[in-house]
Amino acid sequence: MKVILSRKGFDSANGKISSPIFEDGTMISFPIPSNDTDTYDSLEYCGTTYSKILSDLRYKGGARCHIDPDLDDARRVRKFPEWIPAFGQISSSASYLKNIGIKEGDMFLFFGNFHKVKLVSGSYTYCRRTGDFYCDNDLQVIWGYLQVGKIIESPKEQEQLWWHPHSCKSRTSNSTNIIFAASDKLSFDKSKPGAGLLSFDEKRVLTAKGCNKATWKVNSVYDDKHILANRKNNAKDSSQGIYYAGIWQELGLSESEECSSWAKSIIV
Repeated sequence: MKVILSRKGFDSANGKISSPIFEDGTMISFPIPSNDTDTYDSLEYCGTTYSKILSDLRYKGGARCHIDPDLDDARRVRKFPEWIPAFGQISSSASYLKNIGIKEGDMFLFFGNFHKVKLVSGSYTYCRRTGDFYCDNDLQVIWGYLQVGKIIESPKEQEQLWWHPHSCKSRTSNSTNIIFAASDKLSFDKSKPGAGLLSFDEKRVLTAKGCNKATWKVNSVYDDKHILANRKNNAKDSSQGIYYAGIWQELGLSESEECSSWAKSIIV
């Protein structure tokens, strides 16, 4: 099983605030702003729209968003009976995935920028100055997963997933467009769906304690000797952590039993 770390959700270029970790441990990755038809009003957490939460957290961007990866229909205000979990890519990012030989059974682990929030007088606010590193700081955290059940490259088949942003004509007309539909169940745990959201747990935090969010814990499965990409470890002190510079989307990891075991431990 090949594992791909996939950076998704708000960052310094898209959205410019951190996605929230709620007091119950729920993480919601804000879909990035876009010109797609979906809006933040169409998504909710515990009856509160994403628009309201974004306003509380001082988001200054637009109202429309790119819901991808689409891993959990429960957050949609309007439900779609035909819905299935899926993730799309296009252009150089899609080419990268094809070049590393992605196939059915491979696993995406989605991560992004997060910060714990609390509810104060009916409004959400970021936690600060508590003395707890995991409360006070922006973190990069793995928040969702998708095991590939089907790779959809035919424009006609892509258009059947009409609710997904990579099913629109402007993308299906691009020969690089690709959609990964999730497997029904995880191959290594049939009690769990093939795609889903994860709650906050320190084991899912990539950020090394005491470091900036982009400096990760030392882990051989994603160090610069075990990645399928031309990216460099730019940490000033390699004992401090691992840092991959820039805003990028996918990081394919070398296949190994160690890597597969690590990915399974993140999900279960």
